[in-house]
Amino acid sequence: MSDAVLTEYGDGVAVITINRPEARNAVDRAVAEGVAAALDVLDARDDLTVGVITGAGGTFCAGMDLKAFLRGERPVVEGRGLAGLTEAPPAKPLIAAVEGHALAGGCEIVLACDLVVAAEDARFGLPEVKRGLVAAAGGLMRLPERVPRQIAMELALTGGFLDAPRAHAFGLVNRLTANGGALAGARALAAEIAANGPLAVRATKRIVTEAPTWPAAERWQRQRALIDPVFASEDAKEGPRAFAEKRAPRWTGR
Repeated sequence: MSDAVLTEYGDGVAVITINRPEARNAVDRAVAEGVAAALDVLDARDDLTVGVITGAGGTFCAGMDLKAFLRGERPVVEGRGLAGLTEAPPAKPLIAAVEGHALAGGCEIVLACDLVVAAEDARFGLPEVKRGLVAAAGGLMRLPERVPRQIAMELALTGGFLDAPRAHAFGLVNRLTANGGALAGARALAAEIAANGPLAVRATKRIVTEAPTWPAAERWQRQRALIDPVFASEDAKEGPRAFAEKRAPRWTGR
């Protein structure tokens, strides 16, 4: 993993930082490969329950590195999409911690996350049309699911910006923080998630994500297939036991 992406693991949380502040954390091939590798670690390690992705230097991400694009470089990972994320998010929850701008591919990274914590001065947008391009990394599909359709259409067609307080009012942003506080806010949210049973968290994310597309006649069957292994796990016994004994649970992920 190159210095273009920094990682930190501990207390059940993986923190992934796009580290190209001199380029406003624009995504090049090295960033895409680094994020994909970090997400693989998040999903593979039993001691990690949730991830946080952010950008260094006060900016989340300005999107695809256009200079690298003009050189013929594609900032994608096969099967994973832009930034190694947009086509195949991790199985475990991922929180975006947003300072400054999350534009174009940067906004699409945010939309690929499950939760968003943003500083009050953060701004979101899909300005690709201003460059004769199309937001092709999931933004046009996901944005109408996060904000009202008419707002999504306006943002997509004008390439305009959405500020964090308005994004919070629409439900795109879960928690607003003071400027400079997005990562701390995301860590606090991640800690709340990481305190829960890891098998239950993973199954819960999958159900919330997939259930809207399940045929009505199959919904309960499909849910049972995901929750039965959780209810049969050691953690499912540990949770009630810890509650009865008035102590914090000791999860094993088994």
